[in-house]
This record gives sequence, structure tokens and C-alpha cells, in this order.
Amino acid sequence: MASRLWASRAASYLRISTTFNRSFSTVLKDLKYADSHEWVKVEGSSATVGITDHAQDHLGDVVYVELPEVGAAVTQGSSFGAVESVKATSDINSPVSGKVVEVNEELSDSPGLVNGSPYKNGWIIKVELSNANELKSLMDADKYSKFCEEEDAKH
Repeated sequence: MASRLWASRAASYLRISTTFNRSFSTVLKDLKYADSHEWVKVEGSSATVGITDHAQDHLGDVVYVELPEVGAAVTQGSSFGAVESVKATSDINSPVSGKVVEVNEELSDSPGLVNGSPYKNGWIIKVELSNANELKSLMDADKYSKFCEEEDAKH
């Protein structure tokens, strides 16, 4: 109990502004989120896509990631691959439409990157956006955090 209190006090002194911690999952402020638990980081006309910390936490240890081919078209809300964990296999849906310009090849040998670093080293694909207006339909960090809390409360 003392270590938990210490950690709580330490966290309050740090005042980390780029993350919002929800239970044990982290939600980054500068990303957009789909209700199927994928995140997207947009830089110009390029978007990096991965699954959220919340999703990887619920999946458990990821043992395999099915990646699309570079050049493949992805459509917002449609599956482009899958994540297999010790608990289940889940589709990965694209939060945006466009063309896959890069896949994270490191996931072939180290699928656990999705667990250990879902927002940095565990990214899945990079997409050349075909419709930036689709971003308006995605959630910001605060809405996604609330969505996760409500979803978890149902289960």
C-alpha cells in the first residue's frame, strides 16, 4: 500500500501532460482513435496506425501479427490484418482510408512489440491518406478514454 501511495504522489508531482492514464491503459493526447480500438497518428498526408494500449491489454500476449502488403488499399472501418494472442485472434480495422506505404516488418519476428510499446515500436502500418475528412469521425483521447470506461463497465 505504501508503494502505491508513493507512486500516486510521484505521478502527481511529475504532471505528465502528454498522456492520460485510465486504470492501467495509456491514451495519448495527440492521436485519434477508432471505436474498434485502433489509433492513428497523422503527419501531413501520412498516417501511422496501430492498436491501442487498451486493446493489447485485453488481448494479452500477442504472438502473431498478420500484415497487409505494401501497396494494398485500406478502407476506413474495414479489416486489413489480424492480431493473434494467447487469448484470441482479432481483426485489425483501419481507422482511415488510403494506400499502405509501409508495414512494421519487426512485428514478424517480435510481435510482442504490440504489447510492450503499442504507440511507438508496435505500430502496424503507415498509410497515404486518401480522405483526410474521415479523421473527423474518430475520437480524441478524452472521448476514447470515456468510451473505454463505458465499454469496460458493460463487461
